[in-house]
Amino acid sequence: MQTLSVIVPCYNEEAVIQEFYKRTKQALLSLKDTDGYIIFINDGSKDNTKYILNHIASQDEKVQVIHFSRNFGHQPAVTAGMNNCKSDLAVIIDADLQDPPELIPELVETHRREEASVVFCVRKKRDGETAFKKLTAKLFYKTMNNLSEVEFPQDTGDFRLVDRKAIDAFNGLKEKGKYIRGLISWIGFKQVPFYYNRDARFAGETKYPFKKMFAFAKKALLYFSKKPLILSISLGSVAFFIGIIYALWVWLGYLFDFTDVITGWSSTVILIIFFGGVQLLTIGVLGQYIGVLFDEVKSRPEYIIDEKINFEDSEKIID
Repeated sequence: MQTLSVIVPCYNEEAVIQEFYKRTKQALLSLKDTDGYIIFINDGSKDNTKYILNHIASQDEKVQVIHFSRNFGHQPAVTAGMNNCKSDLAVIIDADLQDPPELIPELVETHRREEASVVFCVRKKRDGETAFKKLTAKLFYKTMNNLSEVEFPQDTGDFRLVDRKAIDAFNGLKEKGKYIRGLISWIGFKQVPFYYNRDARFAGETKYPFKKMFAFAKKALLYFSKKPLILSISLGSVAFFIGIIYALWVWLGYLFDFTDVITGWSSTVILIIFFGGVQLLTIGVLGQYIGVLFDEVKSRPEYIIDEKINFEDSEKIID
């Protein structure tokens, strides 16, 4: 019999956990020839999420829970689920019920029919999201596809099915700052889309305000593209040629007396601001990449597990 685990990162989701568990459990029970598990990762929640998950796990041995020592973030939480998943298949899904768990049987059927390692979910409709968020998401994917060496499917999130081959390949990646949907696209294998309508959040508040969205986009760009460095070189080259042309213009103007720029100060100030801006931009881009290298060299763990429930090694452990 095939096994499937549903990987669910949770942060302050006390308002939706019970409903999510109920609907996901029903979806798993409807699967034929498949033994279903749910892996909840409590990402340092400050509400009652931990106690609700502990109660659910005490009633259902097929519910596995990982408690982090503190809040490490959504991507480390998904990574922890992948690292601790022993099933043949895994479905990554958020707990807010915007991505309906009732679609899990259809994802499994698509995987079997297409013989695909990855079934990524593409949003046809996004209820409950502002026009600003939809616009920024569209711009993000367009920018990433222009700058990255790997093409990212548009209007997708982390909601997807992956098989054992893809899970093992993902777990073999050692970088710390993971952009998961990008890495799963990067590993290759056969990947097919599944189109669906995304619902509004069932309850609670979004865990991705603009600040976190911007940080997420920056990490994706820095980890998947070296083109900003090329852009810095291009800007530096343009600034250099502007400087040469301006110097020639000043020199010729002095010889042939058609400009008094040497005695002026406004043009000098403008040039200083321009070249200073180019230099600061270039240094800033380099600094961001150096920061990424610094984080990787430190080699700190992506997450620290405080407790594991209903796993074979259910004990306090550092990963």
